Amino acid sequence: DASSYEFTPQELKSQIERFDLKTHHSISITGGEPLLWANFLEDFLPLLENKIYLETNATINNGLKHIIDYVHIISADIKLSSATGVENSFSSHDEFFKIATQYAKEIFAKIVFDENILDDEINNCIKLAEKYNLPLILQPKMINNQLTMDNDKMFQIFNKFLAKRPNTRLIPQVHKFLGIL
Repeated sequence: DASSYEFTPQELKSQIERFDLKTHHSISITGGEPLLWANFLEDFLPLLENKIYLETNATINNGLKHIIDYVHIISADIKLSSATGVENSFSSHDEFFKIATQYAKEIFAKIVFDENILDDEINNCIKLAEKYNLPLILQPKMINNQLTMDNDKMFQIFNKFLAKRPNTRLIPQVHKFLGIL
């Protein structure tokens, strides 16, 4: 089990260098919440020459400050309480995007939603997207590889976003179709 290994930054660099990194667009930092490990990443990321793609829940602002100079692309999740039960934290997301966009990074926001999405949640997401010029990636909530709503409802919600934020896309949670949880 790879999760039981502990590496120094240099040891981890050696592990990933076994792959031909020149053929890859970027190295993805993900899994759980990577910014919980910002101190490690602050030592590790400068060792890499590839672009760094950070996938985050966009709430650990201090962690982002530590590594922002090494990150090129940010995929930031906006968790909606209607779909995830996680308390909305739009003010924390606002601070996160403020930090991230100061460094002119490529940033987009992903939003997992279901049929219970509230108009206030839609409006708050759009306000953040407009304020920071963020593309929005809507992802219908899935259980395993099955959508949790019918197509009509899904497109009705998508169209609510699209009417106010043209830079909005709708894509499935591809990792769930592939069985990668």
